[in-house]
Amino acid sequence: MCIRGYLLEHRVRFEAMLHRPAATASRRAKSVHVPGDQVAKSVLVRADDRFVLAVLPSTHRVELDRLAAVLEADRVRLATEDELAGIFTDCERGAVPPFGSVYGLTTVVDSSLAAWAEIVVEANLRHEDLRLRYRDFEAIEGPIRARFARPIVPRKGRTLGRRAG
Repeated sequence: MCIRGYLLEHRVRFEAMLHRPAATASRRAKSVHVPGDQVAKSVLVRADDRFVLAVLPSTHRVELDRLAAVLEADRVRLATEDELAGIFTDCERGAVPPFGSVYGLTTVVDSSLAAWAEIVVEANLRHEDLRLRYRDFEAIEGPIRARFARPIVPRKGRTLGRRAG
């Protein structure tokens, strides 16, 4: 489903932000000139026998053990590229919108995103982001809100989103 259409159907106001396709969420943040903590990235995980969509700031990474505890799962692993492509069939390869309910998935959001009045999320295309109010996201998605992510700490001599050299 077109995420723009989904938001319009639910009467959610948003701003479309076009940019060059970015390989990472932190590069998306730079492209749209928004703090990385405010840009959401979506990570598909396999929790025991089901897929779950984890939504977190682009500056963070999923702590799989914490997420397993939140989901009451014995095992949680990152989904493969083929698994992603099989679920997000209406999206450009690599684009993962944060609306798991559209795809029949449970969505869990890291509670640190709730600190922002507005968040920036990926649409169906890698070159389009959407800015919307966090409370609207939570109202239409109904995610589980929990702490399961931690900030990415750059390695010495490196900065987020940039390669050394």
